Amino acid sequence: MTITVDGAPLLALLLASLRVVSWLVVVPPFSTRAVPTAAKVVISLGLSMAMAPTLASSALPSTVIELLVSALTQVLIGVAMGYVTMLLFAAIAAAGSLVDLFGGFAVASAWDPLTANSNTVFGRFHQQLAIALLLVSGGHLLVIGGLLKTFTFVPLGGPAGLPDVSGWSDLLITAFSMFFLVAVQIAMPMIAVLFVADLALALLTKVAPQLNALNVMFPAKIGLTLLLLGLTFPLLPQVVSRIVDLANEAMSTMVGAG
Repeated sequence: MTITVDGAPLLALLLASLRVVSWLVVVPPFSTRAVPTAAKVVISLGLSMAMAPTLASSALPSTVIELLVSALTQVLIGVAMGYVTMLLFAAIAAAGSLVDLFGGFAVASAWDPLTANSNTVFGRFHQQLAIALLLVSGGHLLVIGGLLKTFTFVPLGGPAGLPDVSGWSDLLITAFSMFFLVAVQIAMPMIAVLFVADLALALLTKVAPQLNALNVMFPAKIGLTLLLLGLTFPLLPQVVSRIVDLANEAMSTMVGAG
């Protein structure tokens, strides 16, 4: 008995999985150690399998050199789109870090073994809350769907498989701008109130020098920070929805669809 396998769908599956797994390695929450490497490979193969029959009918590399160039191109596209997506979603965690800085919680930063870096209290809290909102709202499906749509505009091989990277620098600058803008917009109201509270406590020490300002300042700022943080929770679903739209627009622009 002879078993034959059609090489075109198999090659399309492997090349597509390179783009998807490169994207998963960078984008949270898949980029953390909470998701094993084997799970990332299985997810990438599963997503690529849905696109393999369509991609098999497009132009595929026919030589070893074309195959290597196509593989490196898929990795480059996946990492670039994943980095831009990660940058947009990191704005929520950056907003939490700003709250930690002005609220006095930055001294409680600790090493996070899942992300392999140091995280502050509310920075990590905002990141986990954003991931929860993303999964509950189904936003992750929209982002993954946007990733799979990029195969329509940038196929796996041939001249059309090479994306136009001339506009990527402008897109990266825009992504950095949106990163800072979203972070500041989320944290600025709380930062302004905490700044006014610091001024009030400073004036209090002038009016009543015998009052120990440190004993009053830390409990007051902690309570005020927690109160203001609770008031921002209703805004986060809208922020996550907007970031999902921006991530899809960014990936579409990178492949020339925007």
